[in-house]
Amino acid sequence: MSRRPWARLALTSLLGAVAVAASPLVAPAAEKPKVRAVTAFIRLDRAHYQAQVQEALGMLRSARTAYEQAGYEVQSVRITTQPFPEYTQGLSREEVLSFFRDYERLAKVEGFDAAIGPAMLTDGDDPAQAELLGEVLRAAPTLSGSVVVASEAGVHWNAVRATAGLIKYLAENTPGGMANFNLAATALVPPETPFYPGSHHLGPGGRFAVALQSANVVAEAFGSARSPEEGRRALAAALGEHARALEAVARSVERETGWQYSGMDLSPAPLKEVSIGAAIEKLTGRKFGSPGTMSAAAVVTGVLQSLPIKRVGYSGLMLPVLEDAVLAERWSEGALTLDALLSYSAVCGTGLDTVPLPGDIPVERLEWILADVASLAVKLRKPLSARLMPVPGKKPGDRTEFSDPFLVNAVIQRVP
Repeated sequence: MSRRPWARLALTSLLGAVAVAASPLVAPAAEKPKVRAVTAFIRLDRAHYQAQVQEALGMLRSARTAYEQAGYEVQSVRITTQPFPEYTQGLSREEVLSFFRDYERLAKVEGFDAAIGPAMLTDGDDPAQAELLGEVLRAAPTLSGSVVVASEAGVHWNAVRATAGLIKYLAENTPGGMANFNLAATALVPPETPFYPGSHHLGPGGRFAVALQSANVVAEAFGSARSPEEGRRALAAALGEHARALEAVARSVERETGWQYSGMDLSPAPLKEVSIGAAIEKLTGRKFGSPGTMSAAAVVTGVLQSLPIKRVGYSGLMLPVLEDAVLAERWSEGALTLDALLSYSAVCGTGLDTVPLPGDIPVERLEWILADVASLAVKLRKPLSARLMPVPGKKPGDRTEFSDPFLVNAVIQRVP
C-alpha cells in the first residue's frame, strides 16, 4: 500500500522528472562528500589568545592533512569561542571593536573562519550586547556571531526583539546588508555545533567537531530510487560509509593531538550547484515545494538520525535558500515560501536560512518571523535557527545582486 502513491507519482510525473534532471542548475554528482568545516572550540583568554589560536591551528591543520590523505577535501577550518561578552567584560566600546578588528586580521592572515559566540545566551542577558554585536559585525564583517532566541525554558522574547533590531541595523549599515550572512538567531541549537554562524560553546575548550557538505551524496542516492524506501536505504548505505570513514579520521586526530572529538554534524549542506533541492527533486520527480517535499525531507533527516556515529549540532536537512541554486530558483518562482520553509522545519534541520527579504521590512515583522522559528523549536524540542537577509533598496519583484562566492541570487518575495 505505501508504495502505490509513489508509483503513480513516478508514472504521472515522468516528463517533469526528466525536465528536472536535465536542468542546468543540477551539478554532476561527486564520488565523495566534502568536509565543510573542521571547527575547534577554545575558551578565549584575551591575554593569551594568539597562542591559543596557534595551538588550535596546529590541530586543525593536522586534521585537514589527515582528511585530505583519506581523500576528503576540507573547505574550511574554523575557531569558535565562548560567548564574547564573557571575555570583553570591562572593555570600553572602542576597546571591544579594536580587539575584534585585530582578531579578524589574525583570522585572515592565518586562514581560519572565526565565530565569537552569542551576544545573549539567556533572556535575562543585557540587550545592549546584541547592539554591540551589530557594531562588531560592522567593524569586522567576516566574523560570525549569534543571539539565542529560545531554549528549553521557552522563547526568549527580549532576545527576539533585540535580534530583530540587530538584523535591521546590519541591513541598513553594512554594504548590501551582507553582515546578516554572518548572524544567526538560534533556538535550542546545542553547544559545539560546527556549522556557522550559530556555532558556540560553553566548556573549557580543547575540542573539535566536523561538518559535512554532502548534498551530492544525497543526490546520488536518490538518483535511481523508485520509492522513499529505496531512497532511504541507498542514502543510509552511501552516507553511512562516508560517515564511518570520516569519524575514523577524526578519532585518529583526537589520538594524535589530544584534542577531544565532539562529534559530526551530518547535515548534508549544499553549495550553489551542489544542490540539496535538486537531490529532493530526484526522489519526488517534481519541483521542490510540490507535494512529497516534506516526505522526502523526512527521509533524509531520518537517515541522518539513524547512523551510528557521534552526532552534534543540527544533524538534519539544511535548506539555505541563497546557498542552493535550485532552492533559489524555486524561491524566485514562488514555489517556496516562508511558511513552507517553516513547515519543512518540522521534519528537517535549520529553520529559515539565508532567506532574502525586502529592504524596507519593518522590524516588527522581523520579530514575528523570529518568534515563529523560536516557538516551533520550543514546541518540537529541536534545534532551529534563522538567518534573515533584508536587502537594502530592494523591494518585492527585484532580484538580489550578491557577488559573494557562496551565494546565488534570487527574486525578493513579498512578506505577508
